[in-house]
Amino acid sequence: MADILSLVFRTFTSPAGLKKQLPVRPPPPAAGSSLLLGDPDLSRSMLLLAAVTAASELGMRVVFFTQTQIQSLPVSLQRCFSYPRTLEELLLQVASLHESTNTCPTPPSLIIVDRLEGFLCGAGGSNHSGSHPAQLSCAAHLSALLCDTAAFLTQVLGQRGSNSGPCRFIVSFLSEVDTGQGSKDPSGTDPLLDVLDRYFQVRCTLDRDRGYGAAAAGVQEAWHVYLSGRGITEASFTKGCEEKPWFLTFFPPEHKAESTCSLPLDQGCQTHFSSGSTFT
Repeated sequence: MADILSLVFRTFTSPAGLKKQLPVRPPPPAAGSSLLLGDPDLSRSMLLLAAVTAASELGMRVVFFTQTQIQSLPVSLQRCFSYPRTLEELLLQVASLHESTNTCPTPPSLIIVDRLEGFLCGAGGSNHSGSHPAQLSCAAHLSALLCDTAAFLTQVLGQRGSNSGPCRFIVSFLSEVDTGQGSKDPSGTDPLLDVLDRYFQVRCTLDRDRGYGAAAAGVQEAWHVYLSGRGITEASFTKGCEEKPWFLTFFPPEHKAESTCSLPLDQGCQTHFSSGSTFT
C-alpha cells in the first residue's frame, strides 16, 4: 500500500503546490501487504482513495471488503465492493478469489479489507479483546489466507502477462491501544497487532497532532502519517518516507483554505494534496 498511497497523493496533488506536475506512473512491485492503523473514518477515506486511484489510474482490478455500506460509489467501482457480515463470510469470499480466476479474464491485483477489528469482534464468542486465543488464531488465519491468495493471484497475473501485478492487499485495523482500552500487558501493546505484524510488510500509522500549533493556525484536524516495516526498505517509490512522515491538515468548512497533505519526495521537496470533502 505504501507505493499506492504515494501515487494517490501525487495523482490528486494541487498544481499550485508544485513547480511542475509529476507524471502518474505504476508503482514498483514492493511493499505488497500493508496494515493501516488509526482513526477508522480517515482510514476508510484513504482506502477508498487507494481503490479509486488503483482502478482509474492503473487499470487494476480491485476487490474491497467492508461491513459498512458505501454510498455514492462511481458506477465503475460498484462491482468491486463486497459486504461480508461475519469473519466466516469474509474468509469464504477471500478464498473464492482463487476460483474466480477460472471465470474472470482479469484477476484482482488489489485486495482491501476495511475495519478488520469489526470482523474479529465476537470471534470465539467474545468481544474485541486481543488476549482471547480464538481471536489471535482467527487474525493469523485470515492474514495467512490473504498472503496465500495474493501470492496465487500474483502467479496468475504473471502467467497471463498482466502489467497490474503483483497482487497487493491492504487491511485497516483499529487496535485496543488506539481506542484507549489498551491491554493488560504492561508494555501497552495489543496482542492482536503483534500477530498481524508478522504477516504485513508495511505498517501505516495515522497519529493525530494535538499540539497548539495546529489550533493556532485555524486547522480543524492535523494528522501525521508514519510508514514503517520491512517493506519500506524495499520500496524505492517511497524512499525517505520512513524518516519523514506525511502530514494531513483539515480546515473547518467555512475556511477558504483547502485541506492539504504534505509528504516528502525523493528530491526533498513537498507537494500538497487537495482533499476537498473526501475525508469528511
